[in-house]
Amino acid sequence: MSATTLAGRIASEVCGDVGAIVIENPRQRNALTRDMCLELAKQVRRLDADPKVKVITLRGSGQDFSAGAAINELHQVLFDEGPDGESIDHLSAADAAIGAARKPTVALVRGTCMGGGWQIASACDISIAADSVKLAVTPSKLGIIYPRSGVERLVQRLGADKAKYVLFSADLIPAEKAAAWGLLTDVVPEADFEALSQGLVARMATRSQYSIRTMKKLIDSLVSGSGAEDELWREEWAKLPASEDFAVGQRAFLEGGRPRFTWGG
Repeated sequence: MSATTLAGRIASEVCGDVGAIVIENPRQRNALTRDMCLELAKQVRRLDADPKVKVITLRGSGQDFSAGAAINELHQVLFDEGPDGESIDHLSAADAAIGAARKPTVALVRGTCMGGGWQIASACDISIAADSVKLAVTPSKLGIIYPRSGVERLVQRLGADKAKYVLFSADLIPAEKAAAWGLLTDVVPEADFEALSQGLVARMATRSQYSIRTMKKLIDSLVSGSGAEDELWREEWAKLPASEDFAVGQRAFLEGGRPRFTWGG
């Protein structure tokens, strides 16, 4: 399934247990237009609601992940006017849609990952990158302010001083340093990227979706600092003994077999 715009499109398909989203705008290194941001959010919600999907992946077409917001549509992407005259940041709305997914999300990052491209990748639960990735966060090259959700994530992951370094310099960050600082989850050799990243996604799809989705919810609550994390933890911990996946996993371990988890959410 896909939606096409003049400059690019967002394509998606379900392959077995995996909902795969692809950013396609090769003329602009997969930069995101207003319509592409809207469609990206829509496709994430669609795949999150699809009972066949266990893991959602996000990648760019060809050799690049995304160059961020399309420069020729920067105002439409970041400062669109809503029906009531309010300003709408479509890049951050797509970011929020990814973050709100109940199912695990994995960014598969190769080539260019710049500016808003990193923001979208970092909204995923996990980001796996090839060691040839070209990563930089570049608002200071454009004379703009990076969206708040992106700045908050940089500070949370890197600390204030490194976040300032990344934002103020707009320098390329070598892949290994990006992973060490927390800009990426892991970096793998370019030659092994497809095999290793797809292997991870396939393994995640075989694990207990009850465990994964519950732990994702608990971790996100801790990170958000909403104040509801203690009550949420008590609620989920109390449900655990009656979980069907708990029984399946325990029985398989004791019998020396492979668990076939049945929880569907």
